[in-house]
Amino acid sequence: MTELVEHGHLFIGGEWTDPLGTDTIRVVSPHTEQVIGSVPHACEADVDRAVAAARKAFDEGPWPRLSLDERIAVVTRIKDAITVRHEEIARSISSQNGSPYSWSVLAQALGAMMVYDAAITVARDYPYEERRQGALGPILVRREPVGVVAAVIPWNVPQFVAAAKLAPALLTGSSVILKPSPEAPLDSFILADIAREAGLPEGVLSVLPADREVSEYLVGHPGIDKVAFTGSVAAGRRVMEVAARNLTRVTLELGGKSAAVILPDADLEAAVAGIVPAAWMNNGQACVAQTRILAPRSRYGEIAEALAAAAGALVVGDPLDPATQLGPLVARRQQQRSLDYIRIGQEEGAKILTGGGRPAGLDRGWYVEPTLFGDVDNAMRIAREEIFGPVVCLIPYGNEAEASRIANDSEFGLSGSVWTADVEHGVDFARGVRTGTFNVNTFSLDMLGPFGGYKNSGVGREFGPEGLSEYLEHKMIHLPAGS
Repeated sequence: MTELVEHGHLFIGGEWTDPLGTDTIRVVSPHTEQVIGSVPHACEADVDRAVAAARKAFDEGPWPRLSLDERIAVVTRIKDAITVRHEEIARSISSQNGSPYSWSVLAQALGAMMVYDAAITVARDYPYEERRQGALGPILVRREPVGVVAAVIPWNVPQFVAAAKLAPALLTGSSVILKPSPEAPLDSFILADIAREAGLPEGVLSVLPADREVSEYLVGHPGIDKVAFTGSVAAGRRVMEVAARNLTRVTLELGGKSAAVILPDADLEAAVAGIVPAAWMNNGQACVAQTRILAPRSRYGEIAEALAAAAGALVVGDPLDPATQLGPLVARRQQQRSLDYIRIGQEEGAKILTGGGRPAGLDRGWYVEPTLFGDVDNAMRIAREEIFGPVVCLIPYGNEAEASRIANDSEFGLSGSVWTADVEHGVDFARGVRTGTFNVNTFSLDMLGPFGGYKNSGVGREFGPEGLSEYLEHKMIHLPAGS
């Protein structure tokens, strides 16, 4: 039985502090449907305190005025502590959102450590100041920290996404208010503890779990210089709208409906082995999941059979069991959403190849079987709308030009992959797909390169020097001739 985790304080400006409100957030296990923890629900007055502390830390405090090496030393201590406590972090996340424990260890906790490590590498080599010969004389171009950052993170990969925002913000000298989701706030309290022990100066970091209303207040706060948001397209639009009132800078990492394209010459065994974990990763609750699989009609039957067998063999169960490959969805509403889309897919004429309901023997918990639809037309709702659950579409195509057209026929553009015997030809295919990230005969996310979306999948980039740039303002200083 999971031990009840209760927190009575908020982390504001680097200190554990009594909340100014009285509301609490109850965290419910998606496996047992029982309460496993509680944290204070931050109110608007708590946001005001956190923004004031962050503003003072940035405007007057030591953090942005330290050397890069000094900031790297603190962030390195955060990274190292996450490595030491990765099993505790992984268990906390799996208990909250249903991520399989083995996946939480690798992608949630150790993945966050890799984000910090990559950001440190990028920060060391980044050109914060350079001289150029301008058209009218010499100029000095500086990159300076953006200021106070509101980092709003989702429930599906909370530590990984927190690292994607905290690492560049902290390394460049900004202060941060981290706003975790009410479904998964417990691991953020572990992170707050780590940050405090790492020696972040007063005011540099606050952690405020809250619902949408308080999040909107934070995003629209005049003391915020930048909002870094990961979540749904609808929420991203609202974030941009609210932030626009103050002309606050925004980066948005939103949804996806990514295509995995199997070309006729692909090694089917290798393609299935690569696509299945990429399609059903994190119980299908991943923005980069390969949820549209495109198969040539010439090989459609064997591909459908192989994918259905592999998906149907996934081990479904308790997320804390190391053998589990697919756990429950984060909330009852997400379970119902997936079941509704399964019904919609059948009404649209698609054929269930495997799955299609609740797993046998799992009457408690918010479970949905790994489900694969065949005979899907790309115009169907199940092929166009982000389901965010373990429901995947298999779409037939005629020739390669049609495959490229189908891959691009989406309001999203976040990820994708192509599977082929000819890597160079795969690269050519990748050049024609309008997504921010693409893979040839693999599926990965490299934190030294830019990550983000085309179209409705987002604005701006995370990771790599491009991601670090999102946390910097660019200044040009004109110099006298001959200097």
